[in-house]
Amino acid sequence: MKYSGCLMKNALAASIRIILPPHHDHPAYIDASNILVDSHLKAQDWGTGSHSGFSTDCPVVFLTKATPIIVTAIKTARLLRESLKLSKEQLQLTFQSRFGPKEWLQPYTQQTVHDLAKGGTKKLAIIMPGFAADCLETLEEIAIGIREEFLQLGGTHFTVIPCLNDSPSGIAMLHTLLDNELKGWVS
Repeated sequence: MKYSGCLMKNALAASIRIILPPHHDHPAYIDASNILVDSHLKAQDWGTGSHSGFSTDCPVVFLTKATPIIVTAIKTARLLRESLKLSKEQLQLTFQSRFGPKEWLQPYTQQTVHDLAKGGTKKLAIIMPGFAADCLETLEEIAIGIREEFLQLGGTHFTVIPCLNDSPSGIAMLHTLLDNELKGWVS
C-alpha cells in the first residue's frame, strides 16, 4: 500500500481515525439491513401473516434541539419498508426506551405491541436499525421484556432481528462506507 505526502514519511506513526457520516439512508446500509431481515425471517419458518415492527428511541426534547434523529428514523423506516415491499401496517415505526421525566415520541413500542397482540396479531418481528450492535435496549428491553409481554397477551411467535453487529452484510456495508471515506487518503 502506498501512502502519499507526509503519510509516506511517517507511515508507522500515522493513525487515521474515521467518523462515519450519517448512513441511515445509504444504499449499502439499507441493503445490509434488508439481507439481515430477509434471512432472519426465512429462518423463522413462520409462513404467512407475520407483522414487522421498527423501533427506535427518541425523547421529544431531541426534536426541540434540532437533532435529526426523528428524520433519520422515518426515512430509514420508509426505505426498509420499500426495500422489503411491506405496507405501513406491516412495518410500523415505534419508539422505545422511555426513560426519565421527559415525554417521548409516540407511538410507544410497548403499547403498540400490546395493541397488536390484543388485536389478534400472533407473529411479530422487531428490528431496531438505529443500533449498530445489540445492547441492553435491544436484548433485555425488547428481546426479553417486550417478547414476554407479547406472548402473555396471546402472541405465538416473536423474534427480534439482530442488529447488523458483525454479520457479513454489516461488515460489507462498513467496508463500503469506509472505502468511500478513505478515498484520496491512500493510493
